[in-house]
Amino acid sequence: MLHWARERAREAGLRSVSPGTGAALRLLAATVDAKAVAEIGTGTGVSGIHLLHGMRPDGVLTTVDPEPEHQQFARQAFRASGFASNRARFIPGRALDVLPRLADAGYDLVFCDGDRLESLDYLAESLRLLRSGGLVAFEGVFANGRTVESGPQPTEVLRLRELLRTIRESEELIPSLLPVGDGLLCAVKR
Repeated sequence: MLHWARERAREAGLRSVSPGTGAALRLLAATVDAKAVAEIGTGTGVSGIHLLHGMRPDGVLTTVDPEPEHQQFARQAFRASGFASNRARFIPGRALDVLPRLADAGYDLVFCDGDRLESLDYLAESLRLLRSGGLVAFEGVFANGRTVESGPQPTEVLRLRELLRTIRESEELIPSLLPVGDGLLCAVKR
């Protein structure tokens, strides 16, 4: 089913998480014994399948995406992967409009794979959403190697650098940058 979801992503011009990133997400969800996970950026369901495999059998993935048709692909992929429909809650809309409506300290893990320009806002929302000991993860922080290159950079890369610096300097987080896929920045909330 992952292959099918990756193929739908490719056809839609979307990037999906690498197999290594998917394996890391599955491990991270299992490590925090995730019962409630929030995902920013449903895509066609590739990352969601990995997260659901790592979560508790009674866990629920809340996934947010501005494109309802992408969420339809994800819904099909989850069902075909054997997950009951009550294991995922699909919320169409912009993440920064939806996240404020989610419960404070109600999540074990927040996975951010949305608009990189909004990464710092996602971090602020994630800190509110996460329980103590919960984990936030950001996909794509290497930006194909551009976050470490010198010279002028697009705003997206400058925002990612700011995100990296903010997380590294935070007293509230214990961070680690995993060199899987295009970089998976993880941090545990104290």
